[in-house]
Amino acid sequence: MTRPYDMTVRGRQAARTADRILDATRALLEERPLADVTLPAIADRAGVAVRTVLRHHGSREGCLAATAERVGADIRARRDASPAGDVTAAVRDLIDHYEQDGPLVLRLLSQEPGDEAYARAAAAEGRTYHRAWVERCFGPLLPPAPASPPSTADPSERETLVDALVAATDLYVWKLLRRDLGRSREATSSTVERTVRALLEAT
Repeated sequence: MTRPYDMTVRGRQAARTADRILDATRALLEERPLADVTLPAIADRAGVAVRTVLRHHGSREGCLAATAERVGADIRARRDASPAGDVTAAVRDLIDHYEQDGPLVLRLLSQEPGDEAYARAAAAEGRTYHRAWVERCFGPLLPPAPASPPSTADPSERETLVDALVAATDLYVWKLLRRDLGRSREATSSTVERTVRALLEAT
């Protein structure tokens, strides 16, 4: 008869293997085109057999979905903690996120126009989340919402400011400063915060 202790140990080992497979999937997503993140490549990076990957995650798509879910949970845990109305804390949390996950997101965005539904879905979800984050974090500092919803073609003052804040805190601003111009993390955070404050103070 199998002892409960043995089952516990096996369960922990299985969880570690599943996590290692997701770590491998994420590493590959950061390094190569999405089409090249294959089951054999994932298995080889994780140091397991393909059948082990299938046993834990069902398929290549299962690996991608589980990786996206884990990355998304990590991002939300980091950015959802930003207190509303605290510009410095919000920008700090944002830059922490970009430093950690920026390379992966940039690679997925570069593949969005292609045929990979995974990249398109991840990009769309990220845009929706980022706008909601901007509205929550800077909401107390924004003009009041209009009584009736504005049209898409003629946004309210609040919507226009939200658009500007979304643009000012976009991942590509981080890329421009950190990668293209070679600015330090501290300088990048300072520039983004200065831009956000300027936009808020101008209203």
